[in-house]
Amino acid sequence: MVVGESGLGKSTLINSLFLTDLYSPEYPGPSHRIKKTVQVEQSKVLIKEGGVQLLLTIVDTPGFGDAVDNSNCWQPVIDYIDSKFEDYLNAESRVNRRQMPDNRVQCCLYFIAPSGHGLKPLDIEFMKRLHEKVNIIPLIAKADTLTPEECQQFKKQIMKEIQEHKIKIYEFPETDDEEENKLVKKIKDRLPLAVVGSNTIIEVNGKRVRGRQYPWGVAEVENGEHCDFTILRNMLIRTHMQDLKDVTNNVHYENYRSRKLAAVTYNGVDNNKNKGQLTKSPLAQMEEERREHVAKMKKMEMEMEQVFEMKVKEKVQKLKDSEAEVINLVYSLRMDAVFLFRIILLIKFIDNITSL
Repeated sequence: MVVGESGLGKSTLINSLFLTDLYSPEYPGPSHRIKKTVQVEQSKVLIKEGGVQLLLTIVDTPGFGDAVDNSNCWQPVIDYIDSKFEDYLNAESRVNRRQMPDNRVQCCLYFIAPSGHGLKPLDIEFMKRLHEKVNIIPLIAKADTLTPEECQQFKKQIMKEIQEHKIKIYEFPETDDEEENKLVKKIKDRLPLAVVGSNTIIEVNGKRVRGRQYPWGVAEVENGEHCDFTILRNMLIRTHMQDLKDVTNNVHYENYRSRKLAAVTYNGVDNNKNKGQLTKSPLAQMEEERREHVAKMKKMEMEMEQVFEMKVKEKVQKLKDSEAEVINLVYSLRMDAVFLFRIILLIKFIDNITSL
């Protein structure tokens, strides 16, 4: 998906990236495509490289940011991404899942105007709205309008604002391979990528290259010293294509799927027995059953504590009663011993008198 204001060279860059005429020369320019609202246009192209075929789907968003009032201009883009998630979720829920076309948006190239003053409020708001739904890769459009020093300073300013507003752009994965980590570090250091697009072939020092002719020289599209075009192309088609798809499937789609299942899925009325009640999702039902189970266990625990306290009191009372009986028995035995001792003394006294 390519998103950005009109006139930033989105169509030209797409044609340059995939060496195709996805947008023909007769394609009307921004001034001839004045539209009141944002529209999402989808195009497909089959590209071949090294005998490998790739069916590429390009999603363009003409009209984005062109209106005087751009409130909620990102909503059609959000609706489009969610609709593709919804289609995949429905296909995943079918009995026969052999044919599951994956039309989910794997990557969003966001074009930033080369103003040199940082991000616009519209740029910040759009990326904050979409960073949880799609892999965002920020691009500085028409980077040949900036000097190298201005471009580097502009990049630092953009990354600073992205971090300040906690915008989540695509995170390049790190592996155990040192060569891959060096490549990832090289890409991270050059974010946002400054790109130049051109379909014009120009001869420079006897070599035919794609670029843009200026009075001071030629800005070559595929020259790494002039722009980051080759880094973007290699990342999209060669090095990070699979990871973009994996992150979309394992992170963004799973988040959408979890939210979908956690919400109330049906707001109708059951005519049989649950009349007037909402049917809850499985996750909500499980959470309610868990709460009921916890409350039941607490109630049982309180009842067991009460029974235990009652048993303890009964045992204590029995011990006290036994103690009292022992004391009484000892006292009675003591009294009997004293009485017996007195009788013995009396007998001895009588014997003494009798002997006298």
